[in-house]
Amino acid sequence: MQKNTLMFVLFSTIFLLAWYMFFQPNQQQQMLLQQEQTVQQQKNFTDDVNESQKSQNTNSEALLTSANNNDIFSQSVKEEEIIVETEKYKIVFTNKGAAVKSWYIKESNGALVDLVLPEASPVLANFPGSIYEIVEKTDNKIVFSYTFMQDWKITKTFDLSEDYLHFANVKLEKLKQDTKLPDIDFDWGPGLGTDNKELKENVSVTRVLGYTSTKPSKLEKIKEQVNPAQIYKWTAIDNRYFLAAFIPDNSLSFVNVGMIKQNKRTAPIYMLSAKVKQEEQVQNFSFKFYVGPKSYSYLKTFDIGLEKTVDFGFFGFLGRIAMSILFAIYGLTNNYGWAIIILTILIQILVLPLTLKTFRSTAAMKKIQPIIKDLQTKYKNDPKRLQVEMMNLYRTQKVNPFGGCLPLFLQLPIFWALFTTLRNAYELRYAPWVLWVKDLSASDSLFYMGSISFNLLPLIMGLGMFLQQKMTTAVSDPTQKKMMYIMPLIFTLMFWGFPSGLVLYWLTNSIVSMIVQFFVLRKEEQK
Repeated sequence: MQKNTLMFVLFSTIFLLAWYMFFQPNQQQQMLLQQEQTVQQQKNFTDDVNESQKSQNTNSEALLTSANNNDIFSQSVKEEEIIVETEKYKIVFTNKGAAVKSWYIKESNGALVDLVLPEASPVLANFPGSIYEIVEKTDNKIVFSYTFMQDWKITKTFDLSEDYLHFANVKLEKLKQDTKLPDIDFDWGPGLGTDNKELKENVSVTRVLGYTSTKPSKLEKIKEQVNPAQIYKWTAIDNRYFLAAFIPDNSLSFVNVGMIKQNKRTAPIYMLSAKVKQEEQVQNFSFKFYVGPKSYSYLKTFDIGLEKTVDFGFFGFLGRIAMSILFAIYGLTNNYGWAIIILTILIQILVLPLTLKTFRSTAAMKKIQPIIKDLQTKYKNDPKRLQVEMMNLYRTQKVNPFGGCLPLFLQLPIFWALFTTLRNAYELRYAPWVLWVKDLSASDSLFYMGSISFNLLPLIMGLGMFLQQKMTTAVSDPTQKKMMYIMPLIFTLMFWGFPSGLVLYWLTNSIVSMIVQFFVLRKEEQK
């Protein structure tokens, strides 16, 4: 097995998968749901999660219809928006359904990212057609109240912090003893908002999650419409860079959590269903909720597992180690670009023994290529004899044709873990390196030719890979040689739209590898 051929197969396969994951067709137009469809999906979810209380559901739907159509207060009072803004976010509330129309996150470059997609607005609504009275409105607290025909009353409070973790409470009370209370649900979606450059893949990376309460706690992807809320410490909807998580003060106050998805091409709707007890006069449903970026270091400060929503991939434990080291280096350099370069060099030093073994095996194979070519010519009509002679050659020259394979396999987990970590690190958003590289989470567009961006780092990386292939080519078959020279072009195209932080990592990795190869090959040639 030739080392370069193996590299081509392995890395091409990995990055073809990455291409599929990261460059799927734009699905945003396909994910747009009409408001009527969303309402119907929410109704179906309520029917499913409360099947054991069918009579109560029927009554609740009747109450909802009556509340939306016959309530004099709702028809006589106009919708009003309330805006709450801090240094980190801007929220647009509405008294129609006591809901959130927009939730903007302020990023480090001053950009606003609305986590409420247009097709999802408003979110966290209760009885969307009803107009609530605004009881209290301050810089950090909004209280809504709605009374249905003197039968029952709902009071909804949003208590906001200066940061991303907030508090909400819904108080449901009977005004008449024999009143039937409606169901209470909290929903977000379909989907969770992100910035324009991430919209293309947003549907495919949006998840509904739950963090189990039983130890050892673990993060689960919720795939069913009905799941007991009590088994989770918290539940959430997230995408690559942002998170909306809900942490009940008392999990027994909620009965079910679920996910509604129209089809595979649409983003899911997150729903949390309260446990309404008909026999109680007054009930409170309260929860903390986090709405903001998935910054690993920041989420970890809450000590409730929110940081586990940051996806480090299959080799997550290695990714977390790499992230910790990256943060430590950033503390010294104050530049994530240089931190990535230094981290890549440190990893190369760590795997240097394996790298040396790989390159020595490649050099040894390169030395005996003329002999192999002669044997192939001599025994071209006798495959069995050729095989015997080849094995004798390997034995006499003390060359292992598989010598470069094992070290490569051992290095793959480290490289893949770092690759995934850099792909999902929120800390790299709008983080500059040098000159034209202003955002390590985006491609390094030097300039545009029409709608096509000219990205310099992938071109430099492709050139480096070509030179590396030229140095290490150890095959005599012209077809294999052509394939090896094509591989840098394939990688350049694959990396073209990747975040510049990833390209910088791979470029640094290639440069360090070339330096090591140069000295190994020169030493082998002197023998």
